[in-house]
Amino acid sequence: MSKFAVVLPAAGKSTRFNGNNRMASTASRKKVFADLKGRPVWLRAVEHFVERPDVIQTIVVLSPEDIEWFKEKFRSHLALLNIELCEGGAERSDSVQAALQRVKPEAEFVAIHDAARPLISKLWIDDVFAAAKQYGAAILAQKVTSTVKQVNEEGRITATIPRNQLWLAQTPQVFRRKDLLSAISVRRTAQPTDEAQMLEEAGQSIHVVECSACNLKITTLDDLRMAHALIDQLPKERALDDLIEPRSVNLLDL
Repeated sequence: MSKFAVVLPAAGKSTRFNGNNRMASTASRKKVFADLKGRPVWLRAVEHFVERPDVIQTIVVLSPEDIEWFKEKFRSHLALLNIELCEGGAERSDSVQAALQRVKPEAEFVAIHDAARPLISKLWIDDVFAAAKQYGAAILAQKVTSTVKQVNEEGRITATIPRNQLWLAQTPQVFRRKDLLSAISVRRTAQPTDEAQMLEEAGQSIHVVECSACNLKITTLDDLRMAHALIDQLPKERALDDLIEPRSVNLLDL
């Protein structure tokens, strides 16, 4: 059985989520700590990974300012789910690179999943893990269905982009550990927006597994409201519901 390590970047500043309100508490300022039907967003993002027998390590990457608060707030969750913490860097790529230094050598594959994508399903994980084992690298993605316009700085449309080959990248993004480390070492873009970009630049072929818009990334309060509406429509496959005490903050009433 192939072995996987899972890295969840959660070190972002969340400025689009709750503005730049530095007076707000940590829990009310960061999207990954927001309440989603009784549990924090990050916990819903991680739970299907820790249930898997092929996942041998799970690492949550946090900003330095959040680590001690997180340890205290979620101590029982970390112990129960055997989750490791790692201090992140200034950018996402820095955070992922820091976590990779902690990945166990026996992990053949590394899956990167946004801690702000709480609606990931077991079946989607099954599919992208299987594709990674078959092709060496795979990501979840959604086909673009709307008309895409290119717009200039003045807000004027300059072109209509053909959408037939356009996809919106999601996570998990799963790669052979050695290939990801190699791609990071030779990356050409200073701050890539996802890990797949680094492998693309290194000439690595990456397989796309079609996913749904339900696997949304929470960036704004509107996204959180959408997640609240969607979660009741998803299959009831939350095996950890009875084990984990809800300890989070509700931001929808702010």
